[in-house]
Amino acid sequence: MTKESDLKALMTASLEGDSNAHRSLLTALSGHLRSYYKSRLLRSGRTVEETEDLVQEALIVIHTQRHTYDPEQPLTPWVYAIARYKLIDHLRRTRTTTADVPLENADDILASDDNAAAESQFDLAKLFERLPERMRLSLQYVKLEGLSVAEAADRSGMSQSAVKVNVHRGLKILTALIARETKA
Repeated sequence: MTKESDLKALMTASLEGDSNAHRSLLTALSGHLRSYYKSRLLRSGRTVEETEDLVQEALIVIHTQRHTYDPEQPLTPWVYAIARYKLIDHLRRTRTTTADVPLENADDILASDDNAAAESQFDLAKLFERLPERMRLSLQYVKLEGLSVAEAADRSGMSQSAVKVNVHRGLKILTALIARETKA
């Protein structure tokens, strides 16, 4: 398997117009995606024959949307987020339900995704980018790092009331952004 740093280097070169790097990237990612889809399809009681279609769909999205990748972020969470959405679309399109899953595999399907934490971190970072810096810092310090309002105020140079207001407004904005994206 290709390491994150190697994949990221290929993606960076690809974004700079290196067609050989782009071809190598897609080849390397196809192995990762094939493994990802096979395990999830088998756990859901599906056949591995569906894998290749999903790999191709994901590679097309990666190719056409590569301009949306932020080189400052890790590559694999971005790739696996695309893969997860393609899998969900496929399962919806083919009308699979957990009722179709053999009982002995139900725990595997309902178990948490091993990439879920990385994908969630990536999604959260994208949402945080849309917030003003002071609001983002307030939320990061209080909600993510668990600092008290007083500690967050000291660290950021803001007043305690400003931190409280930023946290309140930031949560409200994030809630609206998430609601908007789930409707889309």
